Amino acid sequence: MPVITVLEAIRDAMREEMRKDERVFVMGEDIGARGGVFLATDGFLSEFGEERVIDTPLAESSIAGIALGSAMSGLRPIAEIEFADFIWPTINQIVGEASKVRYGTEGKLQAPMVLRAPQGGGVRGALYHSQSVEALFAHTPGLKVVTPSTPYDAKGLLKASIRDDDPVFVVNDKKLINMTGFVPDEDYRIELGKGRYLRKGSDVTLVGMSYTSVVCKEAAEKLEKLDIDAEVIDLMSLSPLDEQIIIESVSKTNRIVIVDEDNPRASMASEIAAIVSDKAFDYLDAPVKRVTAPHTPVPYSKGLEDEFMPDSDDVVQTVKNILDI
Repeated sequence: MPVITVLEAIRDAMREEMRKDERVFVMGEDIGARGGVFLATDGFLSEFGEERVIDTPLAESSIAGIALGSAMSGLRPIAEIEFADFIWPTINQIVGEASKVRYGTEGKLQAPMVLRAPQGGGVRGALYHSQSVEALFAHTPGLKVVTPSTPYDAKGLLKASIRDDDPVFVVNDKKLINMTGFVPDEDYRIELGKGRYLRKGSDVTLVGMSYTSVVCKEAAEKLEKLDIDAEVIDLMSLSPLDEQIIIESVSKTNRIVIVDEDNPRASMASEIAAIVSDKAFDYLDAPVKRVTAPHTPVPYSKGLEDEFMPDSDDVVQTVKNILDI
């Protein structure tokens, strides 16, 4: 299997799906001749032409609206939002309309569209280029949300999202763009709505999503040196959410720490904490704990942003606290 980056995995997934299915096309700002701000569509214009690689104006609401209309008409658009921070103009089209197509038409119409956006802090992007927005979309019935953390699942989840008949928001953390990993040459997809174990353990469950899954793995390695055996779950998908793997793990470890880069209020970390408290309370030997960013915008200053971002040391300290070490 070749070793490629997350960015290359994203590019390969889109290119392969466009070659297989003429209904698939990409659209977004600067994705044509420039190849996208992160070069995810580099070379696409020369291969697929202007009809399938649509360089749009700086108007996110129209990107989402055109994607929705074309999806309802039988095409399979991949709409790129240059940064997740610019996604707010799409809310009515995505949350207000796309999410309701299947339910509102009793299944007569579908909206097989992908909304793809890089997000996350830790790259000195400050408050307008560092936000985490996935919880809003995971909150909305009718939308699916996936959060890859490696090149393998970046490709497999994106291919599955493109072939899915519902609108899917694919969250790509900017900090992972250059991460490398093995990716098979053969065609594969990863089922939406399933989490996975990154590491088995017995003392505490660490739950991550996208970049925080990497943080959880780093924390587990540090905890091992303290003779603490941490189990690590990578959610991969936030909607549908694999509740079973979380409850299964907590029933064994009796403790859980949820790690989320988002602000704490009404976050995915809050939702998972509620699920565990509601459905796995009898297994718990310690309070459910969250490690999140503070309830503030993302700062620009390096020192402040370093304090803002959840890291493996924060996770280790939280685990030590609930183990009373």
